[in-house]
Parts: sequence; C-alpha cells; structure tokens
Amino acid sequence: MSLMGIGILKGLGVTLRHFIDTYAEDLKYILNKSGVQQPRPLRRQSPKNRGLVTVEYPKERLPLPENFRYIPFLVKDTQTNDDKCTSCGICAKVCPPQCIWIVRTEDPVTKRPVPQPKQFYIDTTICMNCGYCAEFCPFDAIKMDHNYELSYYPEEQPHKRLIHDKHILTKPDTYHAAIHPSDWQRELAEKAAEEEKKRAAAEAKAKAAANPAAAPSSTQPPASA
Repeated sequence: MSLMGIGILKGLGVTLRHFIDTYAEDLKYILNKSGVQQPRPLRRQSPKNRGLVTVEYPKERLPLPENFRYIPFLVKDTQTNDDKCTSCGICAKVCPPQCIWIVRTEDPVTKRPVPQPKQFYIDTTICMNCGYCAEFCPFDAIKMDHNYELSYYPEEQPHKRLIHDKHILTKPDTYHAAIHPSDWQRELAEKAAEEEKKRAAAEAKAKAAANPAAAPSSTQPPASA
C-alpha cells in the first residue's frame, strides 16, 4: 500500500510540475522583451518548451503550411472580374472519387459552348483533398483551400451545404495570393515571361516588316546566240 501511495504522489507531482512550469514559462516570456516574439501556439510546440503544449483551440490556432490541402475553390480574376475557369473539364476527369461536375455555359443564340462554367459543383462528402484538380488545371483556375472549419447549422439545408456550388466555391485571386504566396509569385513570373515572349515576337515581326529583305531578281540574262 505504501508503494502505491508513493506512485500516486509521484504522478501528482509530475502534474503539479507541468502546471507550474506552464505559467512560469508564460511569465518569463512576457517579461522578456528582447528577441523575436513568437505566438503562444508556436512557442507551445517547441521541443525546448517547458510545461503544457496543448493549443487552446479555437482561441489559439497553429499556422497552416502553404501546401495544406482542403476543399478546392475556384479563382476569380479581380482585374477582369471574370472566372479563370473555362469549364474544360480536366479537373473532373482526373478527380479520383469523381466529386466534381460542371455545367458549361451555352450561347443563347448559336447554342455553342462558351468557355465559362454556368454551374460548378463539388461534393465535399467524397472529396479526398488530393489536389489533382489544382495540379492538372492548365489555367490555374482551381486551388486548394485552407478553410477546414465547415460546420453549419442543421436548418441551413445540410444536403445543399455539403455540395458546394459555384457561388460558394468562387473566391478572388487576392485570397489565393494570401494563402499561397509562393504559388502566386510563380504564376506572376510565368505570366510575365509569356508576355515578354509575345512582346519580343511582335517586335521581331514589326522589324521584319519595316526592313524587308531584298527580293531576288526575276530578270534572266539574255541567252547567247
């Protein structure tokens, strides 16, 4: 019995030590004004930290890595105020669980397809967040979101909330730039390189038109008798 009592006291001592170390660490951090100030959740996850390491969610949140993947979203070009998606259907074809389906816009007069989605749906109940849709999209029109808090009230038509439509999925490219800064910079660099290539080709064409090469003479010397 005495050994069991000692074990309980040792266990309670460990708990008490962690409790004291937690607030001692916070107090030391508050009083120390020098150095880089880290958010408390990051400091709690440090291997050098003493005390409790629990992040008090939702009051505290760990920062998400840039390549974190959750439900995809559609990117809207804020300069042209238009969707980047052309409803080509590649994302739906490469999707492993087939959770994407698209209704293409149709010209009311000619009845021909217009490169713009009329409707775009993603079934979030079967989306596996693999990122294939964003990886294979040739127009950078679909990206993986960071929003994993998708709770809702039951009276808000849950069967519709679980299937995201174009209205819910569409977000501006400024949002994409905020959560994917490296990807955004890459896209800007590729766009600038493409524009520079077009500009160089146009300048070469204009230069060739301004200075045409001398055409070969079509006159033939008279034949000798």
